[in-house]
Amino acid sequence: MKVKKAVFPVAGLGTRFLPATKSSPKEMLPLIDKPLVQYVVEEAVASGIEQILFVTGRGKHNIEDHFDISVELEAHLYDKGKDRELSRVREIAEMVDIFYVRQRQALGLGHAILCARDFVGNEPFAVLLGDDIVDSERPCLAQLLDVFNQQGGSVLALEKVPMENISSYGCVAADQIGSRMFHITDMVEKPARDEAPSDMAIIGRYVLTPRIFEILMDQEPGKGGEIQLTDAILKLSKEEQVYGCLFEGLRHDCGDKLGFLKATVDMALKRKEFSTEFEAYLRQRLCAN
Repeated sequence: MKVKKAVFPVAGLGTRFLPATKSSPKEMLPLIDKPLVQYVVEEAVASGIEQILFVTGRGKHNIEDHFDISVELEAHLYDKGKDRELSRVREIAEMVDIFYVRQRQALGLGHAILCARDFVGNEPFAVLLGDDIVDSERPCLAQLLDVFNQQGGSVLALEKVPMENISSYGCVAADQIGSRMFHITDMVEKPARDEAPSDMAIIGRYVLTPRIFEILMDQEPGKGGEIQLTDAILKLSKEEQVYGCLFEGLRHDCGDKLGFLKATVDMALKRKEFSTEFEAYLRQRLCAN
C-alpha cells in the first residue's frame, strides 16, 4: 500500500530556544529564508506524500498561518510586480493538503502520534519531526519508503552517533540485512552509554503501520512520565517485523542551538547567490581569531 499521509508532531514548547520561542514555535525558526518546518514539508512532498497532519498545541498558530493563503501579502506583491516572491509565497500554500489537530496535553511523542489516529485510519503513514533537517540527494523519507515498499514493515531512520551522545536518543539493536537496511531486534529510549546496544540512534523519520495506534492506546508512560513512541515501536516489533534504514545524507539537529548554527552555515555555503562571499567572511573571521 502506498504511503500517502504524514504526521508532523509540533506541539512541543521548544524550551531550548527560549526566549526566541516564547511567542513563536521552534519549527518556525528561520534557516536562511525558510522556517525549519518548511524544509521538512518539502522533503515529505518530494517523497510522494499527499496529505499532512500537524499535531499542534497552544501558540502554534504561526505554523497554520505560514501554510495558508495570505491574501493581503499576495495582493501587495502583485501590485509591486514582485512576481518571483509572489510565486514562492503561493507555492507554500499549494504544495500539499494540510490538516491540523490539537494535542491538548503534553504527554509525549507517542501521545502526539495517537492524536493522528482518525486522520490516518487503517493505512501505513510517515512521521517527520520538524527540527531534524536532512540534507541529502534523495530525500531521507524516500529512502525509508524504499525499504517499506521492499519489506512491507515499519521503518525507522537510523544514524550512527558518537557513544558519548547516545543517551540523547532512542537506540537500536539490529541485524544488518542489506547495505543500509537492518532488522530491528531491540530498542532502548535514551540509554546510558554502558547500556546502549549499539551506536545507531533513531532520528526523526519513521514509516509506521496502523497497528501502532492500538499499542499506543494501552501504552503506559515511560521515561519522563511520557508516552514514549520508542516503547510502542518495541512492542510492535514483537508482533511485526520492524526495519531500520541507515540513511544517506547529513542530518542537522536544529532542536539544539549548536546544531542550528551548523545547519545555518552548511546551508548558506550551498546557496550560490552568497556562498562565495560568505565563505570568504568565515575564513576572514577564523584568521582573525
